[in-house]
Amino acid sequence: MTAIYPDLKGSSVFITGGGSGIGAGLTEAFLKQGARVAFVQRSDASDFCDAMEGATGNRPLFIACDITDRAALVAATQQAAAAHGPVGILVNNAANDQRHSLADVTDDFMDWALAINFKSYVYACQAVMPAMQEMGQGAIINITSISYIMGQAGYPLYTSANSALNGLTRSLAREFGPDRIRVNALAPGWVMTPKQLEKWVTPEGLDAHLARQCLPDTLSPDDIAGGVLFLASNASRAMTGQALVIDGGVVVTG
Repeated sequence: MTAIYPDLKGSSVFITGGGSGIGAGLTEAFLKQGARVAFVQRSDASDFCDAMEGATGNRPLFIACDITDRAALVAATQQAAAAHGPVGILVNNAANDQRHSLADVTDDFMDWALAINFKSYVYACQAVMPAMQEMGQGAIINITSISYIMGQAGYPLYTSANSALNGLTRSLAREFGPDRIRVNALAPGWVMTPKQLEKWVTPEGLDAHLARQCLPDTLSPDDIAGGVLFLASNASRAMTGQALVIDGGVVVTG
């Protein structure tokens, strides 16, 4: 059962990477709240939109966009605003956790990794902020990861970007708090998305990770959606500059 947040009904929501993985779960969750959802990704999401309309009676707006293209990302936020009204909720979700070692890092790879995992977050925030300021309210949720907290090896640029997103979150929360714009981060644990199952999950690796969790169950996108809805809604109206961890109890904060 998912909590219902009446203030989310009719809200204009923009999600990066909202047609697959965790992002697909977020899109569905907001649609079920009655929100007007626009999302971007590179691959075609027409079938996903059809499925969501059938499941929720509420069709999302899909905008094809490479989030590493700043102009295209800004234009997508403008298209979403034209269709649904000024964006009041931004969920920066799209990311790429491509495995790599320090020795693999080249100038091109670094530019690519940071463009997806950090720059796109900055530019999306920049694009929606003026309208949020004019409205005198807004909620931004930056999806990060527990990987940097764990100090995991195997993707140093990804963990570095995730750490940087927490600094961005705190700075923007301070800068735009007077406008009643809340900026929070949400750090999922290892969520069993189709991509993770296809590329990275092995029986041995999963067993080792579950042994680190306090709770014995694997995580699904639905487990992350509840936290995002809470951070987007007025239920968290006094919460900003924070990092909410949903990981089954791997890391301890506070």
